[in-house]
Amino acid sequence: MKIAIVGGGSTYTPELIDGIARLGLPVTELALVDPAEPRLATVGGFARRILAELGHPARLVTTTDLDAGVAGADAVLLQLRVGGQQARHSDETLPLECGCIGQETTGAGGLGKALRTVPVVLRIAERVAALAPQAWIIDFTNPVGIVTKALLDAGHRAIGLCNVALGMRMTIASHLGVAPDRLGIDHVGLNHLTWTRSAVLDGKDMLPELLRTHGGELSARVGLPVALLRNLGVIPSYYLRFFYAHDIVLDEQRSSPSRAKKVEAIEAELLTMYADPGLTQLPQLLTQRGGAHYSEAAVQLISAVIGDTHAVHVANTRNDGVFPFLPDEAVIEVPSEISAAGARALPAAPLDPLFAGLVAHVSAYEQLALDAALHGGLERVERALLAHPLIGQAAMAEPLAARLVAANAEYLPWAR
Repeated sequence: MKIAIVGGGSTYTPELIDGIARLGLPVTELALVDPAEPRLATVGGFARRILAELGHPARLVTTTDLDAGVAGADAVLLQLRVGGQQARHSDETLPLECGCIGQETTGAGGLGKALRTVPVVLRIAERVAALAPQAWIIDFTNPVGIVTKALLDAGHRAIGLCNVALGMRMTIASHLGVAPDRLGIDHVGLNHLTWTRSAVLDGKDMLPELLRTHGGELSARVGLPVALLRNLGVIPSYYLRFFYAHDIVLDEQRSSPSRAKKVEAIEAELLTMYADPGLTQLPQLLTQRGGAHYSEAAVQLISAVIGDTHAVHVANTRNDGVFPFLPDEAVIEVPSEISAAGARALPAAPLDPLFAGLVAHVSAYEQLALDAALHGGLERVERALLAHPLIGQAAMAEPLAARLVAANAEYLPWAR
């Protein structure tokens, strides 16, 4: 089996390589693809040492040539960041000027990232279709929901991947003192807009008891009041904090450095560590980079789709009637059956109106955001901003659209 990782120079990559080796995925070749050659060489060298340390026989190659990297692959993982941390900094700070949340996947920042990212991902996917038509594209590139919809709408074999659901499952399992694979969670919504509605152990939903006994820890994990979690009877993902505690988060963002600046410093230190020829294990600092459990999520998904196991994993895929208030072609994040045919969303209990309203609102925004990313135009960008529940006012959307386009013009041919 050959796996290509586009964005292979990412500081995430060693965590992924460690997971592949530790969990014994039967890979014969790993191709790390990235245009940043010095960074790729550093990450690739460390990745080879990890494979050797864990005794995995896979051959690892690094290349700046996309075609060479993806040719003949069975799975292609996308984990790229168009514009790097500098563009992310803009995503996180520019909206603050208009009184809006600054975040790289949610709200105006997420739209900026989508505008830059969707065209690049689609060009990569076209090369995958030409050179590895049997390959599945596993998209970890944010905003995952929008990017996955772009891929599926264009006819590509794609599944969206996020680590949030697996992280929540492992957190709950830890609190219950059980192995994660004994636990089933009902984790539903859109990417970065999800709620965990149940945690079933041996046929019993443990979530009510968990909220009673470990509500404080869960509250701290998602950054929301424990009283809210108990009132809703669910565990919202951390990203719901941008909606449920908007003004608090906005004040925090205005008074602290952007996450991009923090990550930039972490990455510089990580790359220095990775360059040490004596380093053969993941440094503790990597846990501060984010993306915890990414490797487990990726390995499980690849194993299921390549092995045609029909296992159930939370994935981003077509709605196809699961939520009747959304179009079938919308992309949702729910427990899905994973097989050689891809991801099939499993039937889900109806969403509480409180959750359904927000899902419908953000899903409509995602459709407009994709339209703007595919076809360009200041008016389309403004329409997407008007549709987002965190913006939604003309007095904000109009100047914000102009600033977003200007800040990203380098990556938007239609805006130059």
